[in-house]
Amino acid sequence: MLIRIAPHDRPERGPEREPSRGRVRRPARGPLRTWLRRAALGAAVLVLVPVLTAGIALRADYAGDYRDGTRTRGRDALWLGHAWVDGRKKDSDVDALAARLRGTGLRDLYVHAGPLEDDGTLPPARYAGAKWLIGAVHRELPGVRVQAWLGDQLATESPDGLDLTRAASRTAVVGSARAIIDAGFEGTHFDLEPLHSGDRDYLALLDRLRTLTRARGVLLSVASHQIDPLPALHTVVGALSGHPKYWSQAYFGEVARRVDQIAVMSYDTALPLQSLYGGYVAEQTALAVEVTPESTDVLMGLPFYHETKPGHLASAETVAAAVRGVRLGLGRKDRDREHFGVALYVDFAATDADWTAYRKGWS
Repeated sequence: MLIRIAPHDRPERGPEREPSRGRVRRPARGPLRTWLRRAALGAAVLVLVPVLTAGIALRADYAGDYRDGTRTRGRDALWLGHAWVDGRKKDSDVDALAARLRGTGLRDLYVHAGPLEDDGTLPPARYAGAKWLIGAVHRELPGVRVQAWLGDQLATESPDGLDLTRAASRTAVVGSARAIIDAGFEGTHFDLEPLHSGDRDYLALLDRLRTLTRARGVLLSVASHQIDPLPALHTVVGALSGHPKYWSQAYFGEVARRVDQIAVMSYDTALPLQSLYGGYVAEQTALAVEVTPESTDVLMGLPFYHETKPGHLASAETVAAAVRGVRLGLGRKDRDREHFGVALYVDFAATDADWTAYRKGWS
């Protein structure tokens, strides 16, 4: 236990005085103290200079004019909560959703039908309302596809969760996807986290899922981590924190080549200003389209939620800033790309202002 001495209990220690002159003598700094001061200054420079440089770069990425053609391609998506398949939603809710989506570029709905069990299985009771929802959406929104959003925590950073290193777990996930397709869903959308860059077991799972979805004529879609904005940053962050936040661009490309759609979770960035966040989204957009095959849809996530928490500042991560970043990044890298869109996260937290910003800026 650390025992602290109250200020009034500390012995008085005034400045030392020279006996003959009575002048105040400042304690000698000494070589150790001088070295520590210089080391602290050097450390501050090493931290601040890269941060300031990155901030200037992101702000520059947020500047400029839009290029022609950087609007919706009619390939956008919306994440929907579990209430749509567990009996809480009714026909009137589908009518309201349809009214909200008409006139936008929404083509896919990712409906939460999980989560998966930690062994990879999926109880059918979790998506009991699937048949009703799919029929209602097809009736009110012809051409809009309903995909099953399946997720689970991975056992990559703790002993709990889905362990993809086990062949039996991967086989069970494929079986769950097969059951979802049998239930009438037009695709399987997987969000498995935390998923470390370079995970080969995940790629092996995607290979098996792609064989299944191609044979059944449905979509294979995934949510992805953000792309490393600097070479090997994911390695450094992982070593320091034990939680690698980013995928390398090369790994992102490997995943993108195995799926029909890849949705970048381009939010929860910890950036404090809209200009920095928007510039970051512009950079993420450019990095994503650079390594994704033309036949795969790249979807950039828009933050349709307002919870302020570590890693997410709602006042900075706005829909308007994200849309601007998407348009700038797309215009600079591949403005003629057809297989591109945005993905809205999430329906139950969205406000009218979010929908207005999406319509005004992108639709």
